[in-house]
Amino acid sequence: MTETLREINDRRQRLTAGIGERVRALPRWQKALGLLAFVAFLYYLPYLGVPGLTWFRTDYIPQGNNWAGVLFSCAIYVLIAIGLNIVVGLAGLLDLGYVGFYAIGAYSVALFGSTQSPVVKALQNRFDLSEQWAVSWAICIPLAIAFTMISGVILGWPTLRLRGDYLAIVTLGFGEIIRIVARNSAWTGGPQGIAAIPGPEGAPSADNTIFGLIDPKPWYWLALTVVIVMVFAVRRLEHSRVGRAWLAIREDEDAAAVMGVPGFKFKLWAFAMGAALGGLSGFLFASRNAFIEPTQFNVYLSILFVAAVVAGGAGNIPGVAIGAFLLAYLPERFRDFSEYRTLAFGLALVLVMLLRPQGLIPSRRRARELADRRKEAPANV
Repeated sequence: MTETLREINDRRQRLTAGIGERVRALPRWQKALGLLAFVAFLYYLPYLGVPGLTWFRTDYIPQGNNWAGVLFSCAIYVLIAIGLNIVVGLAGLLDLGYVGFYAIGAYSVALFGSTQSPVVKALQNRFDLSEQWAVSWAICIPLAIAFTMISGVILGWPTLRLRGDYLAIVTLGFGEIIRIVARNSAWTGGPQGIAAIPGPEGAPSADNTIFGLIDPKPWYWLALTVVIVMVFAVRRLEHSRVGRAWLAIREDEDAAAVMGVPGFKFKLWAFAMGAALGGLSGFLFASRNAFIEPTQFNVYLSILFVAAVVAGGAGNIPGVAIGAFLLAYLPERFRDFSEYRTLAFGLALVLVMLLRPQGLIPSRRRARELADRRKEAPANV
């Protein structure tokens, strides 16, 4: 007697729940030790030629720079997914224009940190500054976060009264507006983009010994450190009063309002916090590449970011991290099959949504919700 699809899913969920319960039952020191070992493994990962993970090419070198470069891209995607998870997974707001915040963060360091930026050149002429003057890389970090948070508030203030598909369409338009403005404005460099974007050691130069353009391993370690800090911060935020308000709004905004939760205020907070992480990821991306141009921030990226959160498990940080890692890594892993990558990617998403509608690693709350809905559905469906 063959198992139905629903029975297979139920059995898989029981197995996953059993593993999670055993992990949560471990003593605190064992969980801390395991976490430290896992973090150490992540930092050592660029030196490992892991079977099935390293980026195979005709000039394949197990410990080469290509593998570390892919790891940096994966870390950036994980940081983006963590930020978008605040909006989609915790607050339940469908944001299809998240690439706009990503672009604002990237252009923040480009416009104020690059000596080739039209903004920096205008400031040099206005205040009679040296031709090598630009805002330092460290100061650009709070600038990028501030600009993206302000843009999140500006977007959310008039639009967060919308719900569902209407909100998704408005946010999708926001992402396209940012790209079009960057392409058609002289002060953003137009379609030519902006080069000479600085890193921690300043403008790109052969004298940069650590954060250069050749070896991406230090960039990966920097991005990984930012990811770990943000995971800790978001976890604390999720279990705070603000996080509980987001979950209440996601479940039923009207019921939350009746219980005294100001929905608009907390949704605006979700947009601002998610935008800050999106801007920080764009900041790191631009600093590593040392060059950006508008076509790098297209609508395809927004769809990819949302897919990472949904496929990984909305509302669960380990889930969205796994989803983001897979969506960043697999296209690079199968770059030799470039003609079929998009087809394979679409089929993989369809299979995940059919077999794991709650995501690869769903949150316990989300898994219980879907289990209750299956029980309420007719048995013959």
